[in-house]
Amino acid sequence: MRIEVNFGALKRSKWYEYVVRFLFGGTVAVLAGVIAKHYGPAVGGLFLAFPAIFPASVTLVEKHEEQKQQSKFRVREVAAIDAAGALIGSIGLVGFAFIGWRAFPDFPLTAVLAAATAAWLLVAISVWRARKAWLRKLRLLFNGKTQIDTKEVK
Repeated sequence: MRIEVNFGALKRSKWYEYVVRFLFGGTVAVLAGVIAKHYGPAVGGLFLAFPAIFPASVTLVEKHEEQKQQSKFRVREVAAIDAAGALIGSIGLVGFAFIGWRAFPDFPLTAVLAAATAAWLLVAISVWRARKAWLRKLRLLFNGKTQIDTKEVK
């Protein structure tokens, strides 16, 4: 799979879909702030790690694919690809959080944010490439088959 930008998708999205994403993400951020105020920043930070936009995003991806009259398998496949991207981005956030945790007390905010963002990007791209190489090896191993034949395993 190639990563690409598709500006045509912006035309297919309705204004209210952006509102749903914004409201869902904003609600999660506000709830994390309330939790942080009550239980402290360490607990609140855990709730900020909730994928605020993903649940709204994956339902919209599903809706758009169904509007294209794709098969149910294709709709699920596209949603799974979206989920894989969210997972990889979340793994990248570990790099961001680590840099922030170690550097915020001692360095200027803008420098830490720049370094943490670079760490997020580096980790996410590295995980994406590792995943791509792993999937390529699996395809070679199973000779292009998508499912393992149980007779071959025995």
